[in-house]
Amino acid sequence: MVLKYLRFYEDRGIWIERAEGQYVWDLAGNRYLDMHTGHGVAFLGHKHPHVVEALIEQLGKAMAVSTSFNTRIREEMLSVLSKVVPSTYEYVYLLNSGSEAVDFALTASRRITGRKKLVYFTGSFHGRTVGSLSVTSNPKYRKGAEPLLSDVYQLRFNDVEGVERGITDEVAGVIIELIQGEGGVNVASRDFIKALRERTEATGALLIVDEVQTGFGRTGSVWLFEQYGIVPDILVAGKAIGGGFPVSVVFLPGDFVAKLGTGAHGSTYGGNPLACASVKASVEVLLEESVHLQAREKGKWLLEELRSTLKDLKVVRDVRGHGLMIGVELRVEPTSVLKCLQERGLLALKAGITVVRLLPPYLVTREDVNYAVATIGKCLGGYG
Repeated sequence: MVLKYLRFYEDRGIWIERAEGQYVWDLAGNRYLDMHTGHGVAFLGHKHPHVVEALIEQLGKAMAVSTSFNTRIREEMLSVLSKVVPSTYEYVYLLNSGSEAVDFALTASRRITGRKKLVYFTGSFHGRTVGSLSVTSNPKYRKGAEPLLSDVYQLRFNDVEGVERGITDEVAGVIIELIQGEGGVNVASRDFIKALRERTEATGALLIVDEVQTGFGRTGSVWLFEQYGIVPDILVAGKAIGGGFPVSVVFLPGDFVAKLGTGAHGSTYGGNPLACASVKASVEVLLEESVHLQAREKGKWLLEELRSTLKDLKVVRDVRGHGLMIGVELRVEPTSVLKCLQERGLLALKAGITVVRLLPPYLVTREDVNYAVATIGKCLGGYG
C-alpha cells in the first residue's frame, strides 16, 4: 500500500513542475501567473536567487543547531533584521509558522500582564492550533475542536464603540489583522485602529498585530501598522519573511522579556541556521530592491486597473486592499471564477465567502498586471 497525502485543501487539478519569479509551470509546460503564491509565502518570487544562494551556502555549514548554542548566521540575521523594525523591539523569537507565532504571542501576553482575558474580532483568522483557533472567528475552522481556550472574547471588526466597551483592565491581549486575509480582505479603518491603540494603552492590555500576511512589504510599507501611525506591543510576522522558507517571527520590547523568564517557551526547529539564513537574505532583498515601494506602486496599478475594468459589472461588489494584497468581492461564490482564471493561466485564491484574493509577488510587471486584469474581466464578464 502506498500512503495517500491527507488533503485539507481542495485539489486544484494541476501538477506544478517548477516555479521561478512570478510564474509556475505544470507538467505539460503550461505557464501560470502566480497570484496565489502559496497563500502569500512567495511574495519575493519563487526561487529568488539571493535567498537560494544563502540557503545553499548555509546547507554546506550546518542545518540543525539548537538556540542553546551560538551561531554566526543567527547574529548576522539579527543585525540585518534590526534595520526593518522600530527600536521599540529589542528581541525577536523565530518559529516555524504563523500559528505557532500567534500561540506564543497569546501566551506571552498572559504571562507579561498576569491577566487571562484575550480579545479578537469578527472575520479574523490567526491559524489552526488550539490557541490560534481560539482567536479565529469562522466557526467552520473551530467546529469539532472545542473546547478551545477559555476567557477569550470576540468583538466586532471596525466597531469603535465596541472597543470602548469590550476592552477593560482585565484583558491581557488584543489580537488583530489590519487587513483580514482569510476573512475577505477586510481593511481596518483608521478610526478603529486609533481607538484600539488608545484603549489598549489606557487599560494596560497588550496590542498584538498579526502581520503574517500583510507584513514584510506586501501592503506597500515594510509593515502595514506604519500606515496607521501606531506601534503594536507585540508584532507577529511570517510567510514572506523567509523568502519561501518556513519561518515566522515574534517581536517583543525588552521590558516584556524580563517578565517571561527562562523556559517560558521553546521550539525544536525555531531559529535553526537555515531559517536564519533565509530571513537574513530576505531582508537584504527587501532593502536592496525597495520591495515595499515596488509593491506600493504595482499595487496601485493593479487596484486602479481592476476598479476601472470591473466597475460596470453587477457581479462585482467591491475592489479593495493595500499594495499587492487585493480582494475582488463578488455577489456569487467564487469557485467557478477561480477555475476559469486557472484555465486561462492565472492562479488566485478565495477569501471569505465571496472574495477572489490576489497575492502576487512584487516582481509582477505592467504586462502581468494588464494580463491579470483582462483575464479577471473575461471570467467575470459572463455574470453581467
